[in-house]
Amino acid sequence: MAVVAEHALPWVMPSLRPYWFSLGMYGVLVFFLVSGYIIPASLEKRGDVGAFWISRVFRLYPLYLLVIAVVLVMAIWVPVRQEVPRHPSAVAAHLSMLLDVVHVGAVADPMWTLSYEMVFYLLVTALFAGGMHRRSGALAIVFGVVAVVAGLVLSAPLLPGHWPAVAACVVFVAGLACLVIGRFRTAAAYALGLMALVLLLFGSFVPWFGAAILAVMFTGTALYRWERGTAGLGPVVAAAVLVAAAPVWSVQAGWWWVQPDVWITTIVLAGVTFAIGMALRGRRVPGVLTWLGLISYSVYLLHHPLLRYLNALVGDLKSVTDPGRAALTLGYLAGTLTLSWLTYRFVESPAQRLGRRFTRRSSSSSHATGRDIPVPG
Repeated sequence: MAVVAEHALPWVMPSLRPYWFSLGMYGVLVFFLVSGYIIPASLEKRGDVGAFWISRVFRLYPLYLLVIAVVLVMAIWVPVRQEVPRHPSAVAAHLSMLLDVVHVGAVADPMWTLSYEMVFYLLVTALFAGGMHRRSGALAIVFGVVAVVAGLVLSAPLLPGHWPAVAACVVFVAGLACLVIGRFRTAAAYALGLMALVLLLFGSFVPWFGAAILAVMFTGTALYRWERGTAGLGPVVAAAVLVAAAPVWSVQAGWWWVQPDVWITTIVLAGVTFAIGMALRGRRVPGVLTWLGLISYSVYLLHHPLLRYLNALVGDLKSVTDPGRAALTLGYLAGTLTLSWLTYRFVESPAQRLGRRFTRRSSSSSHATGRDIPVPG
């Protein structure tokens, strides 16, 4: 909802948008911390790389592909964003979800975060295959250092052109097939992890930012290790300091939200939010928050296209009277939440059930043939 507010407020109520911190980046950082905390735990609990990836594909792709299809159909009325290349590489980048790290704009603005989610999945899979997945604190620090260094020396992607998106898609599809089927699984995990790392550092729109995001995600994993009593908080603090310092001397840091005061305030608020969540996780969660959690992926993917359609339908929202804008805002939120509930109910939930069915089959097959990668340690 913070990301929704970040995108909607400049259109409907610009006077309410805060500038002492970034609402959108705050939401994104909380999301990456949570993802870093949960995803490695999920993979380790399963102990089966193939089952993990089946669950991820059925969790992410059905709604993602539906939104892409709707945006393309609606392009008859509202053109696709200019940031999307009119080239086959855009299809390849959307298929792999590696959009931001192959410098390709997404058909829906929020999809850029999925690039780093996918990079994280690929790296965690490779680390798991090599038995190095428990070194979360060290990895958080390493990516923090990389973010600082990349900010000092890199000003643009070092892998330009359309070919990285196409090549990455081919490797991604082939590697994912190996992970799911179980053939050359360890080699595929290493190849995908290496590809993700190379693209993150040399193919991203903003290399320092990509490395900082990975530092944040591995910080979430380090917090999971600390909670389980297998690591300390030292790496968490060190990584946080490095992420906070990353844009200070960066050659790519001209946006208002990476100015030191705004950036650090945003990071602190995200960390406090995560800490409060951890402290209260044993308490009963209000039903409305549980419901928002269920439909959050739908809200995330749908809200930006809906905002563009609203703007195209009404015209310049800034020219509407205050009562009119308030009514439009309430209508937009009600419509977004309602449509998100419907897509969760009829797209996400059935796809997840189907994914669980395939996951059970994959797990049974892997254990029967001994193809699963055992949990090291």
